Amino acid sequence: MHVTFPDESPVFDGASLVVRFVAVANNEPVVCAITAEALEDHFGADSALEAAMLAAFDRGRGRIRAICAEALDGSGGEGVTLHSGLFRIAEAGASRDSSA
Repeated sequence: MHVTFPDESPVFDGASLVVRFVAVANNEPVVCAITAEALEDHFGADSALEAAMLAAFDRGRGRIRAICAEALDGSGGEGVTLHSGLFRIAEAGASRDSSA
C-alpha cells in the first residue's frame, strides 16, 4: 500500500485525548490519530495539554508516520488510532533485529 503524509498540521482533540492527522493511503485521504498516552510514553509529552501534545507529535513525526504507514497497511487503508502498545511492539522488533 502506498502511504504519504501531506504537510497539514495535526489537530489536538481534547475530548478524545488524541492528536489527529491526515494520511493518504492509495490516493485516498484517511484521518488517523495518536493517543495522548502514546505521546507521553514515547515522545516526551509532559502533560495532556494541547501545546505539549503537539510538540511531542512534532518531535516524533517521522516515527509516528512510519508506524502509521504499517498500521494502515494492516487495516487495508482504513483510519487507525496509534496506541502506545504499537510503539512498544515496534521497539521490541527493532531490538530483536539489531541483536541478530
